[in-house]
Amino acid sequence: MASGEVQMARPICLIENRPDGRLVLRDEALAVLQRIRQPVVVVAIVGLYRTGKSYLMNRLAGQRKGFSVGSTAQAKTKGIWMWCRPHPHWSDHTLVLLDTEGLGDMGGNTQKDTWIFALAILLSSTLVYNSMGTIDQNALDQLQYVSELTQKITVTSSRDPSQEDEDSSEFVRYFPAFIWAVRDFMLKLEIDGHPVSDDGYLENALKLRNGDTELIRRCNLPRLCIRKFFPSRKCFTFDCPTNLKNLWRLEELQEEDLAKGFLEPMARFCDHVWETSKRKTVPGGQAVTGSMLAKLAETYVETICSGKVPCLESAVLALAEMENTAAVEEAVAHYGRLMRERLSLPTESVPELLGVHAECEKEALQVFMARAFKDDESHFQAKLVKTMDDRKEEYCRRNKQESTKRCQALLASLSVELEEKVRSGVYFQPNGHSQFVADLKDVEGKYRQKPKKGVMAEAALKQFLERKEAVGRAILQSDKALSEKEKQIAEAQAKAEAAQRELEVLRQRQAELEQKMQDQQRSYEENVQQLKAKMEQDREQLLEEHKKIMENRLAEQKALLKEGFRKEAKQMMKVIQHLMEESAKIQEPSWPKRFLEGLVTALSPFLPAIADRTIGFVTNLFRRL
Repeated sequence: MASGEVQMARPICLIENRPDGRLVLRDEALAVLQRIRQPVVVVAIVGLYRTGKSYLMNRLAGQRKGFSVGSTAQAKTKGIWMWCRPHPHWSDHTLVLLDTEGLGDMGGNTQKDTWIFALAILLSSTLVYNSMGTIDQNALDQLQYVSELTQKITVTSSRDPSQEDEDSSEFVRYFPAFIWAVRDFMLKLEIDGHPVSDDGYLENALKLRNGDTELIRRCNLPRLCIRKFFPSRKCFTFDCPTNLKNLWRLEELQEEDLAKGFLEPMARFCDHVWETSKRKTVPGGQAVTGSMLAKLAETYVETICSGKVPCLESAVLALAEMENTAAVEEAVAHYGRLMRERLSLPTESVPELLGVHAECEKEALQVFMARAFKDDESHFQAKLVKTMDDRKEEYCRRNKQESTKRCQALLASLSVELEEKVRSGVYFQPNGHSQFVADLKDVEGKYRQKPKKGVMAEAALKQFLERKEAVGRAILQSDKALSEKEKQIAEAQAKAEAAQRELEVLRQRQAELEQKMQDQQRSYEENVQQLKAKMEQDREQLLEEHKKIMENRLAEQKALLKEGFRKEAKQMMKVIQHLMEESAKIQEPSWPKRFLEGLVTALSPFLPAIADRTIGFVTNLFRRL
């Protein structure tokens, strides 16, 4: 399955609830998720067993059949089943539907019910709670799992019990939107003689009862929890879909066999979910892909099975570790692909190669930045920079190799006649040395005229002429037409020319090192620039996230004051103040500073390397000269 396609013809089990009570992730489902590179919109449904959850999910999948719709008094779905479908409205997103085991099944395990409920919340971006009849105290009491969440889940590994109010605002950053689907609803939507919408009916049901007795506190607890943890709430009421004798074969019925009071809200429900359900994200606004969702599921289930309390922050950090590693690999692969497409070896100069490298590095960094998140110490970014720097050095080495091969082949072809004269002894006669020097100059002249020799042109020529020095000295000493003084002058001149060639090669090497040092400075500046841009984007996302939470908290505080619950409103104000303080910190100009300092620290082990080599080389060069 390609990253942009979903080809699941049927649901499969994602998390199996085995008879011994163990929760086990199924490899087949994980493999499907790991191949989905698109952002995912995850809709999970929870509720008591035998309340028609699976039928709702089949409708969201655009199918009449799929998730198993049971017809007995025993829960049909065990664990959590998954169905990945193309999103009806967003072609670049995948819709992931999660159908959960019915809560409160006869012979079931209440501890496992709580974990199934918690997993549905942690994995979804929209949570549908499915119930029957009306939203009364009994229906609210069945949502006991909401009030147990803070005991089953922690936000940070170093949680301070005194900061429970602040924690509630942190939970909201991780929790999904909430939809209450009320099935077989037979009442008239009226309150105090006035018509009310489905949403108004839900909000009225969530109003707190006045009083301070233990009974009232227990009654208010699920209401407070829903209002605290799910500020985004929606309600849909459905008539009974058909007569009682046909309910057991509901998925087989045609549209005309279903009640209008069921079909109309069902259409509105599906449209609402498809149009408004957001993609799954983690704090900071990072979109979750299928492969990331698989990692989250693995992290949570492994933690639960180990007997520990799932920590949301730790799960996100584990996810960031996986995703940042993949971001480095993807960026390196992108860099390599671009270099192969754009670079033709050998290049005429080192700046030409470094220019191509700079373009490819910039685009690879963009690929990394688009996928990476929570790389607070810039370890992964530094790893990417180091890897691309190593690849650049390898390209430079190969560039020299290819240039050397081309130059040696060219010199060999140009010096065929000269080599033949040496072998036949043409130069070992009077005036032979001047003829040898002239022929050698002719080879050098033709060599210099040839284009596309690459960066090793001078070095290869130097090596070639060095190999001819011994031959030239032998010819010079055998040339009887020259006096000893003339021989000394000729030999001195040859040494001077050799020294000049060596100096030119050394200068080129020095220039290459300086160019590489400049390239590393450019690379560092490019990394800082892109990190700054990402930090600003992250800042905006965090501020927007805080703004939405604050607006919800303010609305909730206003509602609590209106209902007369000043104590709860005062506690809510503490949460709002905490959010305001956090937002103020994020808005400070120095906020990105720690990330940039982390980048400098992470890059420092290898950024000075070229500079050190340049200084050492220049010192050695002047010593030799």
